[in-house]
Amino acid sequence: MVANAPASLERSFGREAFGADPANYHAARPAYPGQTWEALAQRAGLRGGIDILEIGAGTGLATLPLLAHGPTSLIAVEPDARLAAFLSHTAEDSRLSVVAEPFEEAELPAASFDLVVSATAFHWLDTVPALARIHRLLRRGGAVALIWNVFGDGSRPDPFHEATTQLFEGHRHSTSGGGSGQTPFALEASARLDDFAATGFAADAPEFRRWTLELNPDGVRALYATYSNVTALPAPAQVRLLDGLSEIAARQFGGKVQRNMTTAIYTARRAGDAHLAA
Repeated sequence: MVANAPASLERSFGREAFGADPANYHAARPAYPGQTWEALAQRAGLRGGIDILEIGAGTGLATLPLLAHGPTSLIAVEPDARLAAFLSHTAEDSRLSVVAEPFEEAELPAASFDLVVSATAFHWLDTVPALARIHRLLRRGGAVALIWNVFGDGSRPDPFHEATTQLFEGHRHSTSGGGSGQTPFALEASARLDDFAATGFAADAPEFRRWTLELNPDGVRALYATYSNVTALPAPAQVRLLDGLSEIAARQFGGKVQRNMTTAIYTARRAGDAHLAA
């Protein structure tokens, strides 16, 4: 642990961190690579005719691809009413039901889902109790898939991240990690697998798909405006930070920024049901 490191944001902040500008969040956040959905089809039974629960659906960056696989129903739980309203409007679909409540409080029928998915959201939950509840919500043979788009990859140099680190000094960081020398939550594979084992799941080996996101200065500004540790700042401080990021992107990087990305994919089934995988 780094001495005198700034504190993490409270998990409860995730319920309100991203709803100020849903349209910008939806446009600025990168899509999940197509291989993500192929992996869920192969490892977690994503296919037509199933019932899906999505936790922390946000603006629908995962909801829309999930719907494209033809489920019978998809219940999307999103605690921020602003994001939930945006999702309801953007993804009008008779198979979709949007529940504007925290997952911990939402009334959901036991043993009613074939697949539970959480996309770049599960780090905002108390992991073990959340997985225990998912276990109860899944039907026999059902699966859970936790996926993240992580902004970073420790195996490759990341010049823009290094050039802008000083702008974030003293700021709180997300529970997703990656700040102050921490390993991002989604890349702590041993801890995530231990969470599955502690809650009665048999997990597959996690997958980490590395890729590169290219941004211009406007794209940098729009993306970083969606970061939880930026939205937590007072408005004047947000503007100064985003101005600084845009200026570095323009002057030091010639308007062409590359950010290392890692898509982390964890899948698991109820331990006693693992042999029933489709």
